[in-house]
Amino acid sequence: MDGLEFKPVTETKVEKNTALIAMSGGVDSSVAAALTLKKGYNCIGCTMRLYENDMVGLDLLGTCCSIEDTKDARSVCDKLGIDYNIYHYEAEFRDKVIEPFVCSYERGETPNPCIRCNKYLKFDSLYKRARELGCDYIVTGHYARIEERDGHFYLLKAKDLNKDQSYVLYDLSEEQLRHTLFPLGEFTKPEVRAIAEENGFVTSHKSESQDICFVPDGDYAGMIHRYRGKDYPKGDFVDKDGNVLGTHDGIINYTIGQRRGLGIPADRRLYVTKLDVENNKVILADNIDLFKREMIIRDFHWITGSEPTNEFRCQAKIRYKHKEQPASVLPLGEKRARVVFDEAQRAITAGQSAVLYDGDIVLGGGIIDCVVD
Repeated sequence: MDGLEFKPVTETKVEKNTALIAMSGGVDSSVAAALTLKKGYNCIGCTMRLYENDMVGLDLLGTCCSIEDTKDARSVCDKLGIDYNIYHYEAEFRDKVIEPFVCSYERGETPNPCIRCNKYLKFDSLYKRARELGCDYIVTGHYARIEERDGHFYLLKAKDLNKDQSYVLYDLSEEQLRHTLFPLGEFTKPEVRAIAEENGFVTSHKSESQDICFVPDGDYAGMIHRYRGKDYPKGDFVDKDGNVLGTHDGIINYTIGQRRGLGIPADRRLYVTKLDVENNKVILADNIDLFKREMIIRDFHWITGSEPTNEFRCQAKIRYKHKEQPASVLPLGEKRARVVFDEAQRAITAGQSAVLYDGDIVLGGGIIDCVVD
């Protein structure tokens, strides 16, 4: 794909097109709405209600898309002079995001629920709602870009690499990209806040949410305990030779690479290197044991054009904050692929997504199924 010259979708003249703006009540979606309106689109603002306050046994009033956030989103829409609606997707969010999140932890994985929320809620449920309303585009405040060449649409990294969110959007299809706008892709975060201030938005100085919306305190295990209404059995901490080192508090409390909170006296630092769910054991070893080169991904998704059948080269990213690294990818069929890095990577974790890049272009990706020793 080297050498392609792209035409940004957002440069097209579109006075008669209608856009449905997904508004979380934060500064990013507020500015996305303002920029879309400025380009001449007919805009409709909306907030997705994704959960009830008692859905996970914790007060969620201060989290994303809370009652206060909907008030802020409505305030921005009033200021822009556009319609605003609230759409309810609580059942879909429970079934498509929360339940799989919990199941993934119970399998000894560490999931990324934001990716599933984008795939199944924002760009599926809301996308369908937009089509029913006769809207031509979905608009969100994600930091990413969509560009076009010869009728094909590509997902690219944002201009502001510190805010780039292309990783959590890899599961979108080319058809979804064709009907999606990311107005913030060409802006930096300071520029976005400046636009919000110029427009007098109540969201201009609003802080960003750092945690998963339905786990605002960051206590994933506590959320799972409350959601399931049960405790998880304790088991053994063991070293890689099978020697018992202590007792763990339940598989769901641990993730690959974890060092803190183990409570194991040792003459050196120990890290979680494997979760043996079948035998309810947590394997601890040295930091060097966390470095692996090869993994298998499932639910392999390719965004633009025909999915490759032969081995190809790219860069792969194994978590949101990971810097993508050179790798070879071999499709295995049945939506699986083998990814082999040129150099070993630390703490490759089942349940996270491996996202594949060609420079700034997001090729696709999949969920890390297992690490090959």
